[in-house]
Amino acid sequence: MKFWFPPLACALAGLILGISVFTRFGWQLPAAYAPYLSVAALAGLDTVFGGVRAGIEGRFQNDIFASGFLLNTFLAAMLAFLGDRIGVNLALVAVLVLGSRVFLNLSLIRRYVLNKRAIERSKQEENAAAMAPSAMLGQKTESGSL
Repeated sequence: MKFWFPPLACALAGLILGISVFTRFGWQLPAAYAPYLSVAALAGLDTVFGGVRAGIEGRFQNDIFASGFLLNTFLAAMLAFLGDRIGVNLALVAVLVLGSRVFLNLSLIRRYVLNKRAIERSKQEENAAAMAPSAMLGQKTESGSL
């Protein structure tokens, strides 16, 4: 289960750090920043699930994950800000694109987990089937010798 630990640990550490800093110092973000923060959070989720997927595929790298997380969240927030300034709601576009990527990564992770379970289950059934005839042979020889 190593494939999910680094990206989820980083996301959890960031969440804990953010909550503790904001509650300790009593900081509050103005409501005007809510669209930018929500798009940035969605970009962060996309990066986390992309990291989990990369870990499953055996190609996860910490430096790529960290730089991608920072750059993706910053870029998504800046695109939403730019769209707000020019009068085009780019936040909706970002939510659509990032949301579809999150669902794609989640579906691929789900398929991997379900396929892995199915393979393990079929191996267990094969082992049980292979053990059953030998156990039955042992019982027949014992009952036949009486």
